[in-house]
Amino acid sequence: MFRIKKLDIFVAKQFMQLFVGAFFICQFVLMMQFLWRYVNELIGKGLSLEIMAQFFWYMGLMLMPQAFPLAILLSSLIVFGNLGESSELTAIKAAGISLLQASRSLIVIVILIAGVSFYFQNIVGPAANKSFYQLLLSVKQKSPEVEIPEGVFYDGIPNANLYVQKKNLQTGMLYGIMIYRRTNSYEDQAIILADSGMMQTTEEKKHLVLTLHNGEWFENMQSQELGGSANIPYRRESFSQKRIVLDFDSDFNLADETGIAADARSKSLDQVLQDLDSIIIFNDSIGRMFEREARYRTFCQPAIDKKDSLKAYSQAASGKVSFDSLYSKLASDDKRNVMRWATEKAQSESYDLGMKEDYSFDINRRERLHKMEAINRFTVALSCIIFFFIGAPLGAIIRKGGLGVPVIISVLVFIIFYIFDASGYRMARADEWTVWFGKLISTMVLAPMAVFFTYKANNDSVVFNIDLYKDLFRRFLGLRVKRNIMRKEVIIEDPKYMLDVQKLDDVNARIGQYSEEHKLLRMPNPVKVFFNASDDHEIEKIDEVLEEAIEDLGNTRDRLILSELNHYPIIMTRAHTRPFRRKWMNVVTGLVLPVGLFFYLRMWRFRVRLYRDLHTIRQVSGKIVPRAMELAAPKPSPAPVPPDDSLYINKV
Repeated sequence: MFRIKKLDIFVAKQFMQLFVGAFFICQFVLMMQFLWRYVNELIGKGLSLEIMAQFFWYMGLMLMPQAFPLAILLSSLIVFGNLGESSELTAIKAAGISLLQASRSLIVIVILIAGVSFYFQNIVGPAANKSFYQLLLSVKQKSPEVEIPEGVFYDGIPNANLYVQKKNLQTGMLYGIMIYRRTNSYEDQAIILADSGMMQTTEEKKHLVLTLHNGEWFENMQSQELGGSANIPYRRESFSQKRIVLDFDSDFNLADETGIAADARSKSLDQVLQDLDSIIIFNDSIGRMFEREARYRTFCQPAIDKKDSLKAYSQAASGKVSFDSLYSKLASDDKRNVMRWATEKAQSESYDLGMKEDYSFDINRRERLHKMEAINRFTVALSCIIFFFIGAPLGAIIRKGGLGVPVIISVLVFIIFYIFDASGYRMARADEWTVWFGKLISTMVLAPMAVFFTYKANNDSVVFNIDLYKDLFRRFLGLRVKRNIMRKEVIIEDPKYMLDVQKLDDVNARIGQYSEEHKLLRMPNPVKVFFNASDDHEIEKIDEVLEEAIEDLGNTRDRLILSELNHYPIIMTRAHTRPFRRKWMNVVTGLVLPVGLFFYLRMWRFRVRLYRDLHTIRQVSGKIVPRAMELAAPKPSPAPVPPDDSLYINKV
């Protein structure tokens, strides 16, 4: 039976406090990113605070389902990171409570949040989406506020471009005015020049009134009788004062929502599935109609004799007669008629097929969008659960709280999710991927990650051990590790200097013999490297004896010996013999030429390094051996002190 324990309340309290703050942060970031797409539609429109408040309100309701997974990921990372950093998670596991048992209250909370996300995605989201895009369409149709810049053509007025050389902000007067007035065609354009003028709006804010002074009016005089002739008369008018009325509707009018309601994003799941059936039936009927038209055009054209055409086609297909021979027997006029008819027929069919292709793509696109939106209702809610089983185990593994590492990891996970989700959406919308694959690819990528991290964290497995990855990276690139022998504060037993000297002399003798037998600077035999390689036991013995001497000499108090011990290189005893320890890996690497060449050159590099290391060992030993022999030599006993006669005299 499920019982609420103090640990469940403690973890849930920590999670909810962070979730609320993370949710508002993620919501704000998503709204700012979403707002950036429409900032050009809002600037300069003179929108009231009420309209802007509605705009942000509907935007927030639309983006809430997307903010839930991000907030869950960030808050779960921080919660379990804090528990691990403060050793509370260690105490919980020491009490016999696993990670899944400690987070069972959070699992229930996350499932409830996923249900809320599904509700917003299915009920609240479509209504907010419809109202948002209706408001956005109304904002786009609203004319901008008149803010005429200086020295730039202003196109914010419908069917007109206005240029002002200079303006007086106090009086509202405009100077150096040029108006390029556009209408339906090129021939009836008008250009108006004026020295100065003033602009005002009417009371109903439907028109602009321009009062111009000392100017000229140039206009083409097109009429329907001219029929678009190139020689078009025009008129020129000079005026001292003239008033021009321009259409300019600056009021905010709410657009019609009929077209917006047909969008799949503005429908609930039941409406999407219901409309999807109708769309599929309609698309199938269109496809059958196109098929009937194609069959009719192929076999039922009245202008073509069906029997003759089939007969000629069968003869040409059997090889008895060719189309070229049939065409060559025609008269010149018939040939021209045939070519003209064929060209017109090909062009007509090409245009018809292009139109049908575009229409088929549009109706199929609508079907795909409805399918994608139906799947999206579930994937967004499911991402809340997946992100929790990624964030909680990662926080327990990394054990870093605060906003540093958790924020970085959250951003990386979200980038991975966004790349796959956006790519899948675009590919499915363009009919390059199937709908289910495009919409589920992000889930298929993140779900195994969630299972893997949960398994590793629950079993206390090492996943993000930085030292382990550093060691693998160092070994792969062949980077050196330097010795770091420090003077010990407490020395229990002094070094056996003479024994160490014998070991170092033995090492030097073996190195000399080894260098004569093995030519390390020569290129090794590739066949032996990849197919018949074995361990170098002689180097292993040299390294073993050397390490014993270094370990014993590390107990000395002599600064010279301690300093020289750090100059001994650390020998890699197997890197110069073969790339890998397993034989089958060497064989596979040798068969793949580019990879095998890389590891062959890498192994040759280790042979050259070994040659230098052996030379360095002999040089360092040449400095340590004399000093060790000096320390091992017996010290002369001090001379006896003669008795002091003055003490004897004083006693007498």
